[in-house]
Amino acid sequence: MDDKKMVAGKVKKPGKRGRKPAKIDLKAKLERSRQSARECRARKKLRYQYLEELVSSKERAICALREELDMYKQWCLAMDQGKIPSEIKALLTGDDQKAPQSSTNKIPKNSKYSSSGNIQNKTS
Repeated sequence: MDDKKMVAGKVKKPGKRGRKPAKIDLKAKLERSRQSARECRARKKLRYQYLEELVSSKERAICALREELDMYKQWCLAMDQGKIPSEIKALLTGDDQKAPQSSTNKIPKNSKYSSSGNIQNKTS
């Protein structure tokens, strides 16, 4: 009993403290590591696909807004020359039902919420 200690009636051997590592088969450990790496790569791939779709939808929205801006610039240039564009005339005269239908078919007002924008996102 020289090397051993008595604690609460039990004999303890000197040595390492703490939890002893479980004896796991090396092949099983390697297989779990490989599986974890596969899952990590799959998550990374999905994340990149999501980000690419997000970027492409934002680029489409930017293009639509640029087209809308160009249309407004043309309207301003026409009004500076004393001409009133037909779309503005329709708005001023109260033909609100006819003008918005034809103008929304040309350029969506807010492509972020339009149904055509959602269809484009699903197909690409």
